[in-house]
Amino acid sequence: MKTKVIYLLSAAFLGGLMALGAHNLFSENKSYRVEAQQKAQFASLPSFVSAADGNTNFTIAAAKTVPAVVHIKVTQEQQSDANYFDPFRDFFGEGYGGFNFGQRGPAVGSGSGVIISSDGYIVTNNHVVKGADKIEVVLNDRRSYKGKIIGVDPNTDLALIKIEATNLQFVTYGNSDDVKIGEWVLAVGNPFNLTSTVTAGIVSAKGRNINIIGENGSTSAFPIESFIQTDAAVNPGNSGGALVNTNGELIGINTAIASQTGTYAGYAFAVPVNLVKKVMDDLLEFGKVQRAFLGVQITEINSEVAKEKGLSSTSGIYVAKVNNESAAEAAGIKEGDVIISVADVAVNTTSELTEQVGRHRPGDKINIELIRGEKKKTIAVILRGADNTTAANKKEQINSEATLGADFGELSAAEKKNFKINTGIKIQSIKAGKFAASGIRQGFIITRLNNKSVDAVADVDQIINGSENNMLTVEGFYPQNPGSRYVYSFNIK
Repeated sequence: MKTKVIYLLSAAFLGGLMALGAHNLFSENKSYRVEAQQKAQFASLPSFVSAADGNTNFTIAAAKTVPAVVHIKVTQEQQSDANYFDPFRDFFGEGYGGFNFGQRGPAVGSGSGVIISSDGYIVTNNHVVKGADKIEVVLNDRRSYKGKIIGVDPNTDLALIKIEATNLQFVTYGNSDDVKIGEWVLAVGNPFNLTSTVTAGIVSAKGRNINIIGENGSTSAFPIESFIQTDAAVNPGNSGGALVNTNGELIGINTAIASQTGTYAGYAFAVPVNLVKKVMDDLLEFGKVQRAFLGVQITEINSEVAKEKGLSSTSGIYVAKVNNESAAEAAGIKEGDVIISVADVAVNTTSELTEQVGRHRPGDKINIELIRGEKKKTIAVILRGADNTTAANKKEQINSEATLGADFGELSAAEKKNFKINTGIKIQSIKAGKFAASGIRQGFIITRLNNKSVDAVADVDQIINGSENNMLTVEGFYPQNPGSRYVYSFNIK
């Protein structure tokens, strides 16, 4: 019996060895190992990925975002310059979401915006609302509101507008620092006037500088470009729309596309939300962006620079010069230092450094980590503004009489009855200024400024100081010909 049992066990063992050998001979070890690695990774995948089928679900993100992305329609009553050049047209073509200039009559355009609060604050692109006399905001449920510009920032191509509404669905902020290359994202907007359109793609790159802000006549003086690049389809009308992650959190504002035709050709660019948050807070609190500066001239490090400067690595940003009386000089940063992180965020390109500094205000204290020689140092820097001070820089108030070059007077009840108008003021005298340069003459009756009724001299200061795009549109008539209406439009800066 014992001999029989040993025989059976030996036969079973031999059969197992033969089966294993046949498996190894005729199967592919590589596929087995890849499959094992794939299964081993499932436990650490993000929560929005299904371990069962590996598919990413966009429906939740779309449901959260679509109701909070609006269609913005803009009108400019009269064009001040038919030869106006906008660098964004190179990316979006004619009617890209800004105005279609070079035509007679009102210029019209459209874009998108993202509701960021339940009481009607909306973020969009500056180039969407730039020069607008009228802004109409249409919600996803087709309700329409008049939009008011709260503030604009040409340096980031962002704008904050407001509608008078409550209990609105809004998109919650995400964290653009946490965005990973290869991550799925959704672009939500109104391309080609096709409202509430959602497209999907992945993050192709971060910290992109495409030299679109501050070039070719743009009004920005210190542009910040550190775009999130994505291959989600973005087209004319998507400007100012949302770029969200699969949790429906806002990670960027869609701004431009790389295209030779004005339509989508593979890549789009969005302002990262961490920069958006800072700009929106500044516009709401101060009326203008509080721009901070480190005060250094920098060079990106490649192999040639590393060899020339005797650096052991190509990581970080090389300090080529420290500006006099700057925040960097005061903190002790020196020429030849290599900055490797700003406010605890690693930086390797100019765009990454300018974005991190641009998230702060003058007076903010941040840590700069750098390498000096062979030693690593951390230096605390108190950032300064363009004037090398740490003070907040509030929006400058404009004196209407001095800027416009006119003295105003209010109309009597008899004059209003005679002209058959309910509101209006008159120009009592004209001197050198914007009015004279635009051809407005003494005696002109102003009925509207920036599409708002005017009934008192005090209204003029209030309206022109509320013109965040620095444009003023003057409507009215001359007493000699009250049946004719005149419209003048010009920049008040």
